[in-house]
Amino acid sequence: MKSQKLIEKARKTMKFIDDEINKLPYELAIVCDKRKYFEYYTSLLKTKHPIINSFFYNNDYNSRIVKIDLLFVSFTMNYTVNALFFDDDTMHQIYESKGKFELEYQLPKSIYSSLISMVLDLLLKLLAISNDSIIKFKQNKKIDDIDERGKNLKNILKIKFILYYIISFIFLLFFWYYISMFGAIYKNTQLHLLKDILMSFGISLITPFIINLLPGLFRIPALSNAKKNRKLLYNFSKVLQIF
Repeated sequence: MKSQKLIEKARKTMKFIDDEINKLPYELAIVCDKRKYFEYYTSLLKTKHPIINSFFYNNDYNSRIVKIDLLFVSFTMNYTVNALFFDDDTMHQIYESKGKFELEYQLPKSIYSSLISMVLDLLLKLLAISNDSIIKFKQNKKIDDIDERGKNLKNILKIKFILYYIISFIFLLFFWYYISMFGAIYKNTQLHLLKDILMSFGISLITPFIINLLPGLFRIPALSNAKKNRKLLYNFSKVLQIF
């Protein structure tokens, strides 16, 4: 009974997760990836959309606690970056419009804030996400040094997580300080800032639904081609799925 459970656990461990299938080399993907366009599209959303990946998807090698923490840090980062865009010109515009929220003026700032937040978020993910490291370990089939490689992997992940929490804590201290000072000085702009934050964060949540439509337009035809000679098209789709 115990051996059967170990076998089932081993089978589950060795089974490809979504992220592994999406990153397979062309020759292996032809054999293993039989998904349709919508299945591939949903797999990208599950692995890349911040809300879906943090709360509704656990079939990866990332810590759920770390993913949720990263989402929280990302939101506060978005909040602060939006506040940084409230300069003298913005204050003058609010005064000229008599406090009205003008979408055509605020939308570009929200887009810029969202892009900057995404870049900073990507840098934090390099420390917070363990998925790629574990997949790389799993793909190495050599067993003669597996114990040593496993020990090294644990040490690397431990160092990455410690650095992530240190850096994210420093970020949160700065965010708290700046937002507190901003709120104390510009009391009458809080509603405008809140609208900007919701717009910017909303853009970051909507964007994955749009950009993840593109990779499948190239991947599926590359894999379904009868001649199996569309490796360049397939590799292009893998580049698109990075974004």
